[in-house]
Amino acid sequence: MSHVPPGTPPKLGIIGGSGVYDIPGLANVRWKKVETPWGAASDELMFGELDGQELVFLPRHGRGHKLSPTDLNFRANIDALKRSGVTEIVSVSAVGSLKAELPPGHFVIVDQFIDRTFAREKSFFGQGLVAHVSMAKPVCGRLGDHLAAACADLKLPHARGGTYMVMEGPQFSTLAESELYRSWGCSVIGMTNMPEAKLAREAELCYATVAMVTDYDCWHPDHDHVTVDAVIKVLLENADKARALVKAVAPRLRGRTQPCEKGCHTALEAALITAPAARDAALAAKLSAVAGRVLQKA
Repeated sequence: MSHVPPGTPPKLGIIGGSGVYDIPGLANVRWKKVETPWGAASDELMFGELDGQELVFLPRHGRGHKLSPTDLNFRANIDALKRSGVTEIVSVSAVGSLKAELPPGHFVIVDQFIDRTFAREKSFFGQGLVAHVSMAKPVCGRLGDHLAAACADLKLPHARGGTYMVMEGPQFSTLAESELYRSWGCSVIGMTNMPEAKLAREAELCYATVAMVTDYDCWHPDHDHVTVDAVIKVLLENADKARALVKAVAPRLRGRTQPCEKGCHTALEAALITAPAARDAALAAKLSAVAGRVLQKA
């Protein structure tokens, strides 16, 4: 598939984070390796249907959690999903809380990110084919609204809105860093949603995050009293809730017949800056799935 035209009926992509390695209960399930020009994705993709809604699932760290955040091939993951016909992505991610009112077990439908990662490829574009997409509103508000409504239906404790601080890892933050991020007004902290969100925008995909709080970050005075067993217990409970949330939100997406009104599906419309005659042909070929819609116009 070279591109997904705006207005294509929705196909939901789920990127599962820590603890979420599958989505049971799907019909017509099959695992398939999807080749990309950016290298290997984290794992095979699982294709299936949920109440008639097509769904594609990718375990972000691979089944068995084999990959650390820094080792993830974010470009391959997003390309593989786009190449598979995905039109909207729900990212499910384990995070630490930076606010007392967001305790373990809480879900945050974030609307902003601060990207402090430094060891990752952050764009599909580059020398020979340059593009600049807007990240002012880095998540799809339409998807976020659906997720919040589904959380409410399931009576899951959740907050609509918040800033996700993305650190490089794999180590957790120092106390000084944790206090700094709290002073910036961040709600949660994790290691995986950047550059994932940036790449999803470049691929003209709707993207939203369900940030699942497993514990408080180290700023909290009781942080040292939390055991690994307690964190894993919350992680597994969150994973069960996340699967229920996916099943609840999927039917809400079926009605879309037009491009996303938030502009996600046309994000590249005015983003390419390299003149057609000056574009690198090899890079353009690698971008066939991600940017084929606009490159074919040239």
